[in-house]
Amino acid sequence: MSERPYVIDQMISAKAIAARIETLCDEIQDEFAGTDKLVVVGLLRGSFVFIADLVRELNLPIEVDFLEASSYGDGMESSREVRILKDLRGAIEGRDVLVVEDIVDTGFTMQHVIRLLKGRKPSKLRTIALLDKPSRREVEVKADWTGFEIPDEFVVGYGIDYAQRNRNLPYIGKVRFT
Repeated sequence: MSERPYVIDQMISAKAIAARIETLCDEIQDEFAGTDKLVVVGLLRGSFVFIADLVRELNLPIEVDFLEASSYGDGMESSREVRILKDLRGAIEGRDVLVVEDIVDTGFTMQHVIRLLKGRKPSKLRTIALLDKPSRREVEVKADWTGFEIPDEFVVGYGIDYAQRNRNLPYIGKVRFT
């Protein structure tokens, strides 16, 4: 795939992300107070940095598992066809579950994952997304917690990529093609 030249303009600093995660974790701990073990399910690959920071901040007994769902491939637009590339290793029936997503865009991935996991009968299922683009929503779905609402921009960094690049940026940046 041939990439167009681009630059990245910082949108959300690493410091702002860290502060928001601290606030979100306080709310999550209140929601799951008393749980014997929270299963934190990261949606790969974009959420891996977010989930790492999130679980280090949570003061709860947790188990981490991953699900890989894709509706993008290497492109910039959702195909609207969600494929599960890697499923959970453990059972979640009767368990408290927190699904961690990097970004809710059209909503197809989140909707598909929620439907899939609800079918496995968790005790409680909640969702968190680092970023939300409500202007792009095509299906009715909303995360229980959101880090930041952003405009319709193509973003990278903090685990989110463009053609498998820029995941390692410590901030969220807007891609601007030159």
